[in-house]
Amino acid sequence: MGRQLLPRIAVALVAIEHVYILVLEMFFWNKPLGMKTFNLTQEFADATTTLAANQGLYNGFLAAGLLFGLFTGNRVFKIFFLACVIVAGVFGAATAAPKIFFSQALPAIIALGLVLALDKPARSA
Repeated sequence: MGRQLLPRIAVALVAIEHVYILVLEMFFWNKPLGMKTFNLTQEFADATTTLAANQGLYNGFLAAGLLFGLFTGNRVFKIFFLACVIVAGVFGAATAAPKIFFSQALPAIIALGLVLALDKPARSA
């Protein structure tokens, strides 16, 4: 149990981050917090609110998959959804803002490394 605590914490932090992104994109996109976070003008934020809500929903699905993996102990779910976060973070960094790599992809890469190294399935006797 002890060696699995670190990967669980890392996966939980990535999931929490994506719940936070969901909230920002779905509910605060065109509010001061969202506009400051994403460096948006009011006009752009108002024009893209529906698109941002859609993005937020997808971030929620990533968080849900990670949380499912945590609560069920399903290593495959954790690996799959961390890989999805990594791909999304790399794509976002390449197409939207390079800082997305560091804020989304890198934490997921670290969590994935911890899951692969420490979250081993129990051996049967």
